[in-house]
Amino acid sequence: MRTEKGLVDRKGQNICKFPGEKTNKPKKNRKRNKKSPSVVQKLFETCQEVFATGGAGVVPSPEDVERLRSVLDSMKPEDVGLTEDMACFQMIDRETTPPIIYLHLYECNRFSIGIFCLPQSGVIPLHNHPGMTVFSKLLFGSMHIKSYDWVTDVSDNGKENLNPSPYQSPGKGFRLAKTKNDSVFTAQSNTSILYPAAGGNMHCFTAVTPCAVLDVLGPPYSDDCTYYRDFPYASLSGDAGLEPEGGRAAYSWLEEREKPEDFVVLGAMYKGPKIVEK
Repeated sequence: MRTEKGLVDRKGQNICKFPGEKTNKPKKNRKRNKKSPSVVQKLFETCQEVFATGGAGVVPSPEDVERLRSVLDSMKPEDVGLTEDMACFQMIDRETTPPIIYLHLYECNRFSIGIFCLPQSGVIPLHNHPGMTVFSKLLFGSMHIKSYDWVTDVSDNGKENLNPSPYQSPGKGFRLAKTKNDSVFTAQSNTSILYPAAGGNMHCFTAVTPCAVLDVLGPPYSDDCTYYRDFPYASLSGDAGLEPEGGRAAYSWLEEREKPEDFVVLGAMYKGPKIVEK
């Protein structure tokens, strides 16, 4: 999901107040902290190595994927200075879709690190990640994730990658996709990973409870993000006799759309442990 730069105030809106941000620590404590790099610093340095030769469509090696996943799996809210009682996780107006708060940690031309803070019922609508490998770790709370991969071709008997004729698009702008995930994730869940052409490259986040998700993207978002509406396969397919492999419930038609008007992302200054470039 691309964050609109015009909405991100990296100079610091006080939307998320971090614990102890006005507290002046003794100099000796600051000196001692430098001896042990923060978990955020470890994450940053791992990303530097994993995405050293990154670019659009470039997927890290399986070993590097697991190395970065391992770091993310170990991360907790306190590692980035978050607590569940912060204002950015509270729903102010229950009559409207709550805004999403984005905390920017780091970005270069090879990767980015950021945190999305969602109040209960907050939604990041269905969108794609063209050419990217994306790691998402839920730090706390519970979140429903619905994700899809494109079906390139299917055959008369439902086998993919053969003759697509029985499953022609129901209209211009529609394309067949297969469900990758449709479940609720919690902080105990492992980091989810999607790839440029697999793993659920189109996904939607819905906050079941207030939650925070840490995202690592390689490379960072560009301007070619696309949003979609999804429709159950059966609702737009006229021939009920055609049954795709895995059942019709496993497939949906996706239609391209404009960015939803009620989807608002506001920026707040990240005030957790700092990242030091070496």
